[in-house]
Amino acid sequence: MSRLRIGLAQVNTTVGDFAANVKLMSGMLMDARDLGVDVVAFPELAVCGYPPEDLLLRPSFAEANRAAVEELAAETHGLTAIVGFAERELDMHNAAAVLHDGEWVATYRKQRLPNYGVFDELRYFQPGRGEVCLHRGDARIGISICEDIWLPDGPVARLGRAGVDLVVNINASPYHRSKWRERHRMLATRASDYGVVLAYVNLVGGQDELVFDGDSMVFGPDGEVLAEAKLFREDLLVCDVELEQVFRARLHDPRRRHARSGEPRTLHRVVLSPIEPRPEPPPLPATHPVVHDDTAETYEALVLGTRDYMRKNGFEHVVIGLSGGIDSSLVAAVAVDALGADRVTGVSLPSRYSSEGSRSDAQELADLLGIRMLTIPIEPVFQAMLDTLAPVLGDGAHGVTEENLQSRIRGNPLMALSNRFGWLLLTTGNKSEVATGYATLYGDMAGGFAVLKDVPKTMVYELSVYRNARDGKPVIPQSVIDKPPSAELRPDQKDTDSLPPYDILDPILERYVEDDWSVRELVAAGHD
Repeated sequence: MSRLRIGLAQVNTTVGDFAANVKLMSGMLMDARDLGVDVVAFPELAVCGYPPEDLLLRPSFAEANRAAVEELAAETHGLTAIVGFAERELDMHNAAAVLHDGEWVATYRKQRLPNYGVFDELRYFQPGRGEVCLHRGDARIGISICEDIWLPDGPVARLGRAGVDLVVNINASPYHRSKWRERHRMLATRASDYGVVLAYVNLVGGQDELVFDGDSMVFGPDGEVLAEAKLFREDLLVCDVELEQVFRARLHDPRRRHARSGEPRTLHRVVLSPIEPRPEPPPLPATHPVVHDDTAETYEALVLGTRDYMRKNGFEHVVIGLSGGIDSSLVAAVAVDALGADRVTGVSLPSRYSSEGSRSDAQELADLLGIRMLTIPIEPVFQAMLDTLAPVLGDGAHGVTEENLQSRIRGNPLMALSNRFGWLLLTTGNKSEVATGYATLYGDMAGGFAVLKDVPKTMVYELSVYRNARDGKPVIPQSVIDKPPSAELRPDQKDTDSLPPYDILDPILERYVEDDWSVRELVAAGHD
């Protein structure tokens, strides 16, 4: 076998939905077989969904994992599959099952367990020991799982020294803005350093607060990208690996000769039984170059995260309070792109301080998006609350108390609609507001899913401009983008009455919240 056809099955699985996950993966196995794939790889913990978190502490969950893998094994006649699952042995392992021609023939267990950021794998898993090398004909295939490849020494380095031709790395790597640059740089380095073809398959889809972007890739032994899957979409990426080219690349690279030689004592070689030769495989499916754009990818991440939160939690419709401001406008655009206009309802909740411009902007937005718009004035309720509280609060000038009162009143009709019709209320606050406390507890923070919770205000404008330009058909009124941001909870209010301009505030928040700068360091960098 001088050529190996590999397939990277970039799937969108759901935590705990074993039946649906197996059905989805079985369909991918059929597609891979039809395309003449020899080896197909699925993402990390694909069988049970990622991240399973405390479900891993339930013995019944581990039993369901094993049963699902055994069911998938029966679907692998004529090919080899590498499948991520949660294994219960003496302890729990983040593992990859090797399924070959209808049988479960080997298991690899992840060695490097991340315990930072959104990862908490040391809480649930025991690190594995030893590498697995599959011999399929002339091809030597190593297996690794996500973090195994991120550090320069370790299981993948040992596989390289053992002379594997192909390293399959299965992942559940969450998206963050510009992460593709980090991945490409690291994977290209590993492939060229070890002189291997590197096949990286990643999960795609939203799961609670995480979004996975896919972007599965194959790198050649020179570090060049041979193939790249779609972003934010399920995909089966198919690529032919010429084994002789891998060998020739090693002959021309002396670096491996200076590395520690000899086969690692931890290596477990698995010789796969021959599979009956098939006819010449069909031509490779057409692929298109992936063009990375940080703004476009951020928008797609919001759309996918919203859609999958709805779908995986059983909701069919959303409701959004539309103020005529930039945040609620962007949330509405994301919701329509995620779900369709017929599954989105906007609600205008005007008070005495709502400007005519904001009301008309909200209506224009609804018309441009094609969504239903309800109007529920809150003025009678606001006045009734002021009258009720007057004996206690007194007759002082209106301040933060009265401003927050309006926001909390708005939360009640929105939640009433959610309760009555089963609609999911999307909150509209952005990261800058939440970080500075410029949001109302039990008011505009009430709801089931916060679309913009990790999007700073300046990025809200960037994404709104992008969405208007994307299809040549603007959906957010230009007046919404142009006007100064305001909560409109008192006369002539502007956000800058309480906060610095967002182009000054957001860089401070980025450094303080994300990069852990001290106040002293912020001041030294020129921030007031």
